[in-house]
Amino acid sequence: MRIVLTGASGIAGSFIARACRAAGHDLTLLGVGDGWRLGQPADLRGHDALIHCAFAHVPGRYRGGEGCDPQGFRRANLDGSIRLFSQAADAGLSRILFLSSRAVHDGHPAGMILPDDLPPAPANLYGEVKALAEAHLAQIPLTTTAIRATGLYGPGKANKWRDLFAAHLAGRQAPSRIATELHVDDLAAAILLLLTHPAPPRTVNASDLLLDHRDLLAMVSELTGCRTPLPAPADSSGLRQLRCDALTAMGWRPGGTKRLRQTLPALVEQAQQRQA
Repeated sequence: MRIVLTGASGIAGSFIARACRAAGHDLTLLGVGDGWRLGQPADLRGHDALIHCAFAHVPGRYRGGEGCDPQGFRRANLDGSIRLFSQAADAGLSRILFLSSRAVHDGHPAGMILPDDLPPAPANLYGEVKALAEAHLAQIPLTTTAIRATGLYGPGKANKWRDLFAAHLAGRQAPSRIATELHVDDLAAAILLLLTHPAPPRTVNASDLLLDHRDLLAMVSELTGCRTPLPAPADSSGLRQLRCDALTAMGWRPGGTKRLRQTLPALVEQAQQRQA
């Protein structure tokens, strides 16, 4: 399959690019490194599918990623995505996959279970922009899917815990926190399934672990012998958890705690290098 991938230099896109190439797909990359930004024209002719991962935001921030320029944020990410979807339809592509976010559900009641087809209830500009892009995508007369992914982790630039681990190894106790997590390779595996599924749903959730920082840092301590006190267990009662029934029915099996433990040594090594 000939695929256009936006955002290939980003946290998610770089792993998706690697997985697509390993599966034998022919990739065309669109991103800042290729002289392209959201909102600019894109020549998509001759391709079969678009995977849209590009997102313009303040570095390191998604919720709140608009910084002091909400209008520019909306213009780049919503207007730019809508324009890209239209260009894909005009170029005759048959399929679009859009990397959305669990942030589309931030306005639902605390503790709610979130099924794949739940209508969005955004509570911030990030979630609103993703939800509005999803709504426009659903009107495109192509096979389209929005992937509502939870927080991503992994090696390299996906190591969002580097500062957390470095602080723990330096003897500073972390605050209590619990969140849902997904390895970037598991997101890439979901993308591959959706690329070839004959009739994928309009929206799917992608999530794996419910992870308490107490348990995460306990694993770090096991690896390193660190004796920094662990944070207190976090209260998970208000956490909104994603159900992933659609992907599971397609055969998707994320790596869970086993994959986390396999990845953790490389993540800890990055934190140790930051300390040095």
